Amino acid sequence: MGFIWTIIIGLVAGLIARWISSAPNEPSGFIMTALLGVVGAVVATWLGQFIGWYRPGEGAGLIGAVVGALIVLFLWNMLFARRSTTDRL
Repeated sequence: MGFIWTIIIGLVAGLIARWISSAPNEPSGFIMTALLGVVGAVVATWLGQFIGWYRPGEGAGLIGAVVGALIVLFLWNMLFARRSTTDRL
């Protein structure tokens, strides 16, 4: 049941993170939004357990998942940023 809640919270967190962020290279589509949120929830859980905010086996909440999704979205934009201008000769 914990995995299903992670997916549901991750999906909502992905939607909120895409709404908050004004990044130009946002991943689009329902599947990418869900993956972004789920990865963000996992990142937030891992980071929270590492720092000591969450106990082992305890997952991140919605706010933590949104922060994790924003971190993942920031990394996505850093890795896959495309130049908006091209050199034409």
